[in-house]
Amino acid sequence: MNYNVAVVGCTGMVGRKFLELLEERNFPVDNLYLFASAKSAGKELSFKGCDYTVEELKEDNIKNKKIHFALFSAGGSVSLEFAPIFVKYGATVIDNSSAWRMDPKVPLVVPEVNPDDIEWNNGIIANPNCSTIQAVVALKPLHERYGIKRIIYSTYQAVSGAGMGGYNDLLEGYKGMPPRKFPYPIAGNIIPHIDSFLENGYTKEEMKMVNETIKIFNDNTLKITATTARVPVYHGHSESINVELKCNFKLEDIFELYKNANGIILKDDVKHLVYPMPIEAAGHDQVYVGRIRRDFSVENGLNLWVVADNIRKGAALNAIQIAECIINE
Repeated sequence: MNYNVAVVGCTGMVGRKFLELLEERNFPVDNLYLFASAKSAGKELSFKGCDYTVEELKEDNIKNKKIHFALFSAGGSVSLEFAPIFVKYGATVIDNSSAWRMDPKVPLVVPEVNPDDIEWNNGIIANPNCSTIQAVVALKPLHERYGIKRIIYSTYQAVSGAGMGGYNDLLEGYKGMPPRKFPYPIAGNIIPHIDSFLENGYTKEEMKMVNETIKIFNDNTLKITATTARVPVYHGHSESINVELKCNFKLEDIFELYKNANGIILKDDVKHLVYPMPIEAAGHDQVYVGRIRRDFSVENGLNLWVVADNIRKGAALNAIQIAECIINE
């Protein structure tokens, strides 16, 4: 069976990646519909050698198309308004914004981690935050085998996570131009600030990682803290993850665990300077794990270095994998 697929926010960085991956993975598309704002309506985008015209996102352009899957990457306010409209006309919405992630009636899914949660969706499935996705893929084998007591996230996130504006700030910053997206220059700099600050001193990005990890693992006992920073890298988020496990472990068993883990590439041979880097992860589907070592400062402590392509696995690919899970069922 082939499916009618809509891409909402098709002209953005993630929207274009949706199209690239649908083609690359030979997703069974019957009819493809592209939606964006009125400003972008009329533009043409290519898919499998054919040009498709972008339509304005409005109910009249949705209701008669019999859409099966709607892949959203158009911002939270758009998702809140239009996801229920697509659902009303029979579509399953897979949303990349933060709009639905913490809604208790909406599953928050990473296929390598909690695919069974797809089953209780009511038409909307949320894609987690990009930094959360790669983290929970790396933590899933540990949580399953040993149980996790506490997590400390420190992230080093690429500018593409802030869209084309962030990407251009880095590109233009190296030419001496002032930033337009970020509050400070990002070229040659690190900004310890992603998303807006909350009253507790954390940013929204940091609290997203905390709350989304708890929801995905369905474990309210997890103790988690996070610090997220923007670094001058175009593609690929890197994360230092410190984990306190509930059970004792042998380091060699951790390595074996990651050699066979779903969606993970183990890169850890420090004698030969082999470890994950964003320059390698860019353009690849998997989450890279390395720099595995015991944390001697705490009982059952472990350090990991985790890298993934934030636009690919951290956004578009994860959403398409969710759709593929539904199809395979």
